[in-house]
Amino acid sequence: MAVGIVLASAAVPLAHAAPAVPAGTPTNVIVMVEPGRLGDAERAIEALGGEVGRQLPIINGFAGSISSDLIDRLVASDSVASVTADVEVTPMSNDPALGYESASTASLSAISRITGAQSMWNAGFVGKGVDVALIDTGVTRVPGLNRTGQIVDGPDLSFDAIEPTLVSRDAFGHGTHMAGIIAGSDVTPGASTKGCKTCLGTSPYTDTNKFVGIAPEARIINVKVGAYDGATDISQVIAGIDWVVQHRNDPGFNIRVLNLSFGTDSTQNAKLDPLVRAADVAWSAGIVVVAAAGNDGLFTSSLASPALSTSIIAVGATDPMETVDISDDRVASFAQHGDGNRQVDFVAPGVSVISLRVPGSFVDQNVTTGKVGTRFQQASGTSQSTAVVSGLAALLVSKFPTASPDTIKAYLTDSAHQLGLADLPIALDALNHWYDGAGSVDVAGASYLFALPTAATTVPTSTGLGLLEASRGTSHVSNGTTTLIGEKDIFGKAWDAPKMAPLTTQMSTWTGGRWNGSQWTGDGWSGARWATTQWTSADWSGARWSDAQWSSMVWDGARWSGARWSGARWSSGTWEGARWSGARWSDAQWG
Repeated sequence: MAVGIVLASAAVPLAHAAPAVPAGTPTNVIVMVEPGRLGDAERAIEALGGEVGRQLPIINGFAGSISSDLIDRLVASDSVASVTADVEVTPMSNDPALGYESASTASLSAISRITGAQSMWNAGFVGKGVDVALIDTGVTRVPGLNRTGQIVDGPDLSFDAIEPTLVSRDAFGHGTHMAGIIAGSDVTPGASTKGCKTCLGTSPYTDTNKFVGIAPEARIINVKVGAYDGATDISQVIAGIDWVVQHRNDPGFNIRVLNLSFGTDSTQNAKLDPLVRAADVAWSAGIVVVAAAGNDGLFTSSLASPALSTSIIAVGATDPMETVDISDDRVASFAQHGDGNRQVDFVAPGVSVISLRVPGSFVDQNVTTGKVGTRFQQASGTSQSTAVVSGLAALLVSKFPTASPDTIKAYLTDSAHQLGLADLPIALDALNHWYDGAGSVDVAGASYLFALPTAATTVPTSTGLGLLEASRGTSHVSNGTTTLIGEKDIFGKAWDAPKMAPLTTQMSTWTGGRWNGSQWTGDGWSGARWATTQWTSADWSGARWSDAQWSSMVWDGARWSGARWSGARWSSGTWEGARWSGARWSDAQWG
C-alpha cells in the first residue's frame, strides 16, 4: 500500500539517491510541494511528460508518475519541496503518547509546514538565542516545556501572586497553550535525524512523531498577569509590558519578541489609548510586538486594543480547511477583520490548534471538549494565530539578529500569500485587506529566506494620554463585591496619564519592584527567576490582600485542588463580558 510513504516522507528523495530504476523508466512518485504552489507543481510534472495522480492534502502534495531520468529536473522546480519513491512500505503510526495524528492540520507539525517554519528549521534557524516575552496567565512546566532553561519566570503581577504555590504557574491554562505553540518541544536540542524515518527534512524538529512548536529553541520569558480564572486588569497588562521593555537587555537576556494574545474593546481613539502607547514603546525599543486582532468576527468591529496600533503586528486567523495547501484556506469566522482605520496585517492558522494543556487547570476542569490524548488541548482563536506569528518572528530574529521590528514585519508582510476572494461575503478587491491583510503568513513564501526587505521606521501612534477606564472597555475585574473602575490601578493608586505616559516613553515606570507608587513585585533577579513579594493592600476593594486566603489551593504535580478564595473570590461574573483576544482568554472556543 503506497500510502505508507506519506507517513514516512523522510525517505531519501530520489534526486539525491542512486537511481533505483533504469533511466527513462516511468516511476511512481510522491511529490511534496511548497505552500500555495500545488497548481504550479502539477504543471511542472506535466511539462516534463509526467502524470498527476491522486492528491495527498495530508502532506501538501500528490502522487504521480514521471520518467526516472527527469526526476532531477522536477526537483529543481521552485514549486516542488521533494520527490520520493511511491513504494510498498510498512505504515508508520505516530507516537501513541502524542494522542493525535500529527498530520492533522490542527497539529503544529502541519502548521509549521503551512507557515514555512520547517524551511527555516532545515536551514538551521530554530529561534536559538531569542527570548520571547509572554504576557499571559503564566506557564506551567508540563512535558514539552520542562527542559532546563526553556522557561524563565519574570514577575508575577497577577492576583495569584499572594499564594506562593501559584506564583508564575498557569492555573488557568491559556499561557501554557501559547507557550507550547511558540516554543514547546519534545525534541532535545542537538538531536540527530539519523535513523529518523518520520522526519520531513534535515532538522530533527521535523519529526512528525514529536510535539514541536514554531521556534523550538527560543526561550520563553513568563510574565504572569492573569489569575487562575483568567481575571486581570488593564493596569496589570500595562505594567507587564513596561517591565518587559525595561528588562529586555538584562544580563543574559535578549527579549526581541513580545506575545500579546489578548485585547480589549477599548472605547477611545488608539492615539490616546495607554495600552497602545505601552505596546508602541516596546516596538520602538526593538521588540517585535505581536497582538491578537480579536475574536468578535464582525465586519464592522474594530480590532482589539492594542492591535489597534499601526506600529505593531496585528494578527488575524485562518481555517486551513484540513489541508496544508493554503489555496483553499478561509478567514476564520470568529476572527476580527478591523475597519477603515486599522485592519489585520496578515493571518495565520488559528482553528482547533493542538497545544499543551495543564492538568487540573481552570480550562482542564471546566472545558469538556477538545482534549487530545493525555497532554493536549485544542483551541481556536486569534490568540493561537498570534502565538504562531510570535514563533515565526523568533525564527527570523535568530536568522537576522540585527533586524529591526519594522524589517521583521516587512518580511512577514511581503512573504504572505493573499487568500482568494471566495472567502469574502462582499467580493470587492478593496475590502480584501480587511479580512486577511497581506494574506496567509509564510516565512518561506518569498525569496527572502536569506535576504531582508527594506522597511521604514514607524512612529508610535499613541500619546497614552487617554483614560485607563476607556482602555478597559467592557473588561473589568471584581472580587465578588466591588468592581474595579475609574482611573486607578489594582492597588487603588490614581492613574495620572500626563505623568505615566512620559515615564513609559522614557522606559522608567518601574523602580525596582515598584510601579505607579506601589510595590508590585520583588526588586531583581533571584537566580533564574524574578524575585517575588507579598502584596499587602488593595484599597479600591476596601480589603487587604493579606486578608484574602486561599482554600485548599494546592499543586500536587498533577492538578489543582480547590479554586476559590476564602473570604473573597475573583468571580468570573463580571469577567464573563471581557474581551481578551476578542472572546476572553478562552478564545473563541476551547475545542
